Amino acid sequence: MANKPTSNRKLKHHRDQDLEEVEGDPEVWATFDKSFKQVQSVLDRNRALIQQVNENHQSKIPDNMVKNVALIQEINGNISKVVSLYSDLSSNFSTVFHNRNDDHKNGAGGGRID
Repeated sequence: MANKPTSNRKLKHHRDQDLEEVEGDPEVWATFDKSFKQVQSVLDRNRALIQQVNENHQSKIPDNMVKNVALIQEINGNISKVVSLYSDLSSNFSTVFHNRNDDHKNGAGGGRID
C-alpha cells in the first residue's frame, strides 16, 4: 500500500503530460471544433424543421400536412447525419490518443489527426 501514492503521482503526471500534448496541437482542436460545428448546424436545422412541422400540424391545412411528410423525412436524414458525425468524432478522438500512445512508445511526441 505504501507504493500507491507514488503510483498515483506517476499516473497524474502521465495524464497531465498527455493533456498538454493534446492541448498543444491546434490541428486536433480545429478538427474537433469543425465536427462539433457541423453537428450543431444539423441540430439547428432540425430545430427549425420541427418548428415548421408543428406549425403545419396546428394549421390543420391538408397541404401543410402533406408537406410534413417531406419535412419529417429530412429530420430523419439529419438524425442519421448527426449519428455519423458523432461516430467520426469518436473515431478521430480514439485515433488521436492511439497515435499519441504509439508515438510515446517510439519516443516521439504527437497526437495529430491525419
